Amino acid sequence: MTDTAVEHVERHLEARYIPMIGYAEAWDMQKSIVRQISQEERQETLLLLQHPPTYTLGTDRHHEHLLLSEDELKERGISVFEIDRGGDITYHGPGQLVGYPMLFLPMEGLDLHAYLRTVEQAIINWLAEYGIEAGRKPEYTGVWVGNEKIAAIGVKFNRARDRGGFVTSHGFALNIEEGIGDQGFSGIIPCGIQEYGVTSFNDLTGRKLTVEEAARQLLPHFCHVFGFETPSLLE
Repeated sequence: MTDTAVEHVERHLEARYIPMIGYAEAWDMQKSIVRQISQEERQETLLLLQHPPTYTLGTDRHHEHLLLSEDELKERGISVFEIDRGGDITYHGPGQLVGYPMLFLPMEGLDLHAYLRTVEQAIINWLAEYGIEAGRKPEYTGVWVGNEKIAAIGVKFNRARDRGGFVTSHGFALNIEEGIGDQGFSGIIPCGIQEYGVTSFNDLTGRKLTVEEAARQLLPHFCHVFGFETPSLLE
């Protein structure tokens, strides 16, 4: 898994776009799909979707990075979930493309860090099409444009014992619509990082790209770096 296509394209991927889905429902869906992939009952899958306003706290569990009281959360209509991915607190909400790749990683040649870098690369390659010079910060996971984060990444590697490897879950959150930094991100210290900000595709470009358009454009880049044939995006 690198920034260039892998040599073979024998892998097949199911890709689905869901315009809006509650976080709990999507989490349950991921768990079910992971089980099916682990048991070789389903092909590898990428869910692309949007959530209503939601904060998720990963396994680092820094509750002090949530800056809103329970009353303020209710007033803003933001749900909070403690979940099983790595990392700290982040925000999901309308205007953001959330991607949940559920991919099988065999033990042979396993490199979990390379998986993270490959997810980042798919986003970096897509942004480059628009002349956006995105990259990484060595100390942080995610995709950055200068000192502003445009995509957060947090994953879980689920043991697939019968297959001798892992199945991934959770994934990335890519900010598309303008003003997202003034929405849910203002109520947290995103990923515990105080010194840097967040940005979005539309803020950077002045365009009015929709989340669904971004999903359709990102899919071939994701398939390219992971060596999948690009499927039709199901709805």
